[in-house]
Amino acid sequence: MRALKLTGPGTMELVEVPVPEIADHEVLVKVTAAGLCHSDLHILHQDENWPFFGTTLGHETAGLVDSVGAAVTGLVPGEAVLVRALWACGECRPCRLGADNACAVTGTRTMFPLTPGLGADGGMADFIKVDARHLEKIGELDPLVAAPLADAGLTPMHNVNSVLPYLTEGATVVVIGIGGLGHVALQILAAAAPEARVIAVDTDDAKLDLARSRGASLVLKPGPDAAARILAEAGEHGVDAVLDFVGVQPTIDLAMSVVRPEGAIRIVGLGEGHAQINADLSGEPLPWGVTVQRAYGGNIADQRAVIDLANRGLVTIESTAYPLAEAQRAFDDLAAGRVAGRAVLVP
Repeated sequence: MRALKLTGPGTMELVEVPVPEIADHEVLVKVTAAGLCHSDLHILHQDENWPFFGTTLGHETAGLVDSVGAAVTGLVPGEAVLVRALWACGECRPCRLGADNACAVTGTRTMFPLTPGLGADGGMADFIKVDARHLEKIGELDPLVAAPLADAGLTPMHNVNSVLPYLTEGATVVVIGIGGLGHVALQILAAAAPEARVIAVDTDDAKLDLARSRGASLVLKPGPDAAARILAEAGEHGVDAVLDFVGVQPTIDLAMSVVRPEGAIRIVGLGEGHAQINADLSGEPLPWGVTVQRAYGGNIADQRAVIDLANRGLVTIESTAYPLAEAQRAFDDLAAGRVAGRAVLVP
């Protein structure tokens, strides 16, 4: 079979490898689609100290069950499934508390839990082997388009869920970056917090048009007057929540300049920006009481919730399909900002 391997800093190669052999508790999945996101670009450009060279890329995977191990029940060949992007143990204290995205066994205090494409072979291949407990049935969803739900659905679902207590009647939420995750966040907000006013920020006119079609009441480009326009819309006290799917310094600065006291900022994008918090009475860039959170992915409940929304037609993924053999073109288009929504590799 073919597999897209990370071979070195900035290099990847589509190579022939044996079809994986599965153990009793595992399932062999025939991949139908593998999503590509900006975190894959970050992985591709790690330096020579990166420990996962030789791994098959891809943490957003959907497919059909090909075969099951002797101990697997409840899954049959031909069934459509989504491969979870976080392979938690399911038994440690965080997992038992529903925080499997902070698993203490497959992750550490400073390292995220095991993720396909990061430490385990991912889904940019013809087949992937998966422990049966890391699979979710996707019902009537088309497995050719469902793959991004493993991250582009999961991550905004988790972040929206974390700010829902702030989005009471009359609330305003700002979504920065209407890309693969941001356009899904808009749909989740429309379903989960329909009373909230949504302001969308992006540099690209086409993405702002997409935001309008997904329910944003105001769309604008970042710039020197962006904060003033947001505050004019929401009120000088500030907005209730900001979801930053970019994470560069200007977007984090914008979030900090418009959030209200006791509001919420969620930093999702890996843009290498910094949110400074000062422990003094003057010069503090944040209002009192603001919660700033950077979460990794989401938990099982988040995953199942966004699959449910997708099955109900409340969440759809804008995607562009590329043959697996043209993975380099997909990576290049994503890096250049030419992809609307999500790029998906199809074996």
